Amino acid sequence: MISNFSSHWHYVWLVTASLVAGVMNAMAGGGSFVSFPAMLSIGVAPIQANATNTVALWPGQLTSVAALRGDLTRELLPVVCAASVFGGVSGAVVLLNTRQVTFLHMVPWLLLVASLLFGISGPVSQRLRKRSSDPHIKRSPAVKPLFFVLLPVCFYIGYFGAGAGFLIMSALALFGVEEMNALNSLKVLAACLSNFCAVVTFVVSGAVIWRYCLISMIFAGVGGYVGAQYARRMNAIVLRTIVVITGCVMAAYFFWRNG
Repeated sequence: MISNFSSHWHYVWLVTASLVAGVMNAMAGGGSFVSFPAMLSIGVAPIQANATNTVALWPGQLTSVAALRGDLTRELLPVVCAASVFGGVSGAVVLLNTRQVTFLHMVPWLLLVASLLFGISGPVSQRLRKRSSDPHIKRSPAVKPLFFVLLPVCFYIGYFGAGAGFLIMSALALFGVEEMNALNSLKVLAACLSNFCAVVTFVVSGAVIWRYCLISMIFAGVGGYVGAQYARRMNAIVLRTIVVITGCVMAAYFFWRNG
């Protein structure tokens, strides 16, 4: 009886966390700060939890790429795609060859760094938006250096990924991409493609817990749809603050748990 209750509670908690993650991703991002710890809390091993969470949330990224495809800068597509493929696969392979206990001790640090990156991404995005509206700033993107800067970022996406959007946008802006719509669309493409390579690697290796993955995927999609309906009505600063606080709280919990 107790075992059955515990099993049902796991599913209830996973559904709730997936709904919340979907809403967060639609409104401000950072849904992994909820869905990944939820996987861990119901007893999924750390590496399998990360792999399952990545697969579950990936379809939402694909729909974002479809929505933003008209803003993609064609001249940068080859370098962004190449860095995403190589980085995403290598990051996923390294993750799968990391010891469970090692990755578990890395989790709070990864969550904390991702939360801080997410927190500063808002002000940086505002500055980039202002620069993109300046008609005097016109630079040709430096393609080759961009590849070598994007490669470790995409590696991180394949390995863990939370908060990586800020790193992608910073790299693109550093090497000459100034227009905000192009920055955002290329960021989404790089994240989606890197995660797709990780998804394929995780599926082929058998690291995905499908009974949890499918539930999370469905309800994250429902949450994303609901969140999209209210995204424009919410204050972006408040949303970002909630996400950062959530990530920091989760990091603090895992620091305590690992201690």
